[in-house]
Amino acid sequence: MNLGESISGNRQWLRDRSVVVLLGSNLFTIVLALFQQWNVGELMWIYWGQSVVIGYFNFRRILNLKQFSTEGFKINNRAVEPTRKTQRQTAFFFAIHYGFFHFAYLVFLISETDSGSGLPWIGIAVCVLAFFLNHLFSYRYDLERERDRIPNIGSIMFFPYLRIIPMHLMIVAGSRFMGNSTLALLIFLLLKTAADVAMHVIEHAMAGSSAQRAKDWLPLRQPALTARGFQSGT
Repeated sequence: MNLGESISGNRQWLRDRSVVVLLGSNLFTIVLALFQQWNVGELMWIYWGQSVVIGYFNFRRILNLKQFSTEGFKINNRAVEPTRKTQRQTAFFFAIHYGFFHFAYLVFLISETDSGSGLPWIGIAVCVLAFFLNHLFSYRYDLERERDRIPNIGSIMFFPYLRIIPMHLMIVAGSRFMGNSTLALLIFLLLKTAADVAMHVIEHAMAGSSAQRAKDWLPLRQPALTARGFQSGT
């Protein structure tokens, strides 16, 4: 089953509680932004914070995997086994790379922020907290759903980039080309929410597809893993 069939043929995402909570966090931000009359530049700080939260929980997710496949995944151009060492290396490589990306993004935000205008830090912090609680719920919810799955660790490492890059490209474009009228702000917020939910659904559909492939792949690797595999910590 391909990705399109996985999304269109399985409508469970319409009843997915993590989607509902994600929508709630975005709607909360929309209401607060319209009420406080924020501009796109101020909203970019909130969504930068959301991206950091996504990376934090993905780092934890990699470290807390009970089992995983490494099909098609390489470190230093070498195929690797699904061991604890692979798990730790992947998690910390992701943390460093993702962290550097967001540090550069932070420098961009600071350079684009008018030092003479005070940012609504309390409102920004409240919205980031709402997204933190959203992704905490999603993280725990996914742990329960993935107990019987065998996710691909390479896919998990790249999912956050797939999730945030389209969203932030749209945010940067919005900051350049959209005005600060209430209508423009509302359109921007709705488009960001749609992109956020769409990438969330695609991410989960891809996770399900890679987990299904891993179920077919892992038994072929089981003899090697029994001898020197995941439990040994090598």
